[in-house]
Formats: sequence, C-alpha cells, structure tokens
Amino acid sequence: MTAHPLPLAGNVTSDLCCRWMVPAMNMAAAASALPVLAADRAAAPRVAADWAGPPRVATRTPGLDARAVGAAREFSVATMRRWGVADRADDIGTVVSELLTNALRHGVPAVAPPRRRWPLRLGLAQPGRHVLCAVADPGPGLPVLREPDYLAESGRGLHVISALSDTWGATTPTAAGKVVWAVLSVQPGPPPGPPPAAVYWPAGYQAAARY
Repeated sequence: MTAHPLPLAGNVTSDLCCRWMVPAMNMAAAASALPVLAADRAAAPRVAADWAGPPRVATRTPGLDARAVGAAREFSVATMRRWGVADRADDIGTVVSELLTNALRHGVPAVAPPRRRWPLRLGLAQPGRHVLCAVADPGPGLPVLREPDYLAESGRGLHVISALSDTWGATTPTAAGKVVWAVLSVQPGPPPGPPPAAVYWPAGYQAAARY
C-alpha cells in the first residue's frame, strides 16, 4: 500500500494526484449542504465556508490482498489523529474499511482490468467540519442499499456506512470506474502547521460557488 500525502499546494503533481477525488468532493459538498439549507437558508454562508477549502488531503493506493482493509483502517485512524479530529477516528476507520471491502468484493473484476482503468484508490479530505472518505474502483456497478440479511456473514457494509456517516453516495460510472464516498461531521482540531504560501483546490472543484 503506497501513501501519497497531499498538501494541495499549487503544483501539477498535487492536482494530478487527487484529481480523481474532485467529482466526489463536488457531490459530497452539495449533498451535505441540502439538509442544513432546507432547515435554515440563512446558514448558506457557513455551509459554503465549510467547503471553500483548502482541505487537508491524504491518499493511498490499496493492495488487493486481505491485508489491504486493515492497513487502510490504520492509515485512516492515524490520519485523523494527525489532523486533530480523533473524535471520529474510529468511525472513519470503520467507514473506510467498509468502503474498501465493498470495492474489493464488487468493484474489482475477476480478470485484470484494461490499463486505462483506475486501480483501487483511497482518499481522505477534511474541508472544515467534515471528513470525506472516498474509494475509487474500476467496476461499473453502483452500490445499492438493500434490506440486510441478519443471518448472512456479509452484506451489511452499506448499512454501517449509512449509520455512521452524514451522507454517502457514488459518482456516475465511466470507462475509468467510479468513486464511492461518505461524509462525516467532525470537530476540527488545530492545523498541523503553517499553511503553504499558495494553496488551491484541485482543478474542477466548484463547491464554494454553489451557495
């Protein structure tokens, strides 16, 4: 499992490394705002500020073996503690575990995918009082929340994700695959250090303009 910590400084490398997360970021920003704005339209400035960036971002490329899920959980919990949002670290670790388990079970084809398709990717982003968990896989099928079979040994992953997160969803599948994401509210901790001199959102991120 390869780690790619991203400061989101304004350079080509950072933009390319997390570009796959941009559609999920846009969807998550809109979805997490809807309940708040439905209850109080005056909250629009606060909602926009939460997602206006720049976020903290960390990514990893998981393996395809049985150790990948545990390693992803440990990475997620450690990242949350480093970011100062340990209040939801265990929940975020669980959500990441379920997202990756579903990707391994349903999103990875039995045969090797074409070279143009994404490998599995894990991304974490903290814009304001939210943490976005995102897992990309090459599969064309969208996750569907079904009635749980309590006698089955598996099949409850999406219910766990739904219970722990504020909202979750998936990007529209393309030839490259899809991104399944979940957003959890957190209590932000102090920044890990002084911000870089120039910080930018990845190209294409439009959440701040929605409100």
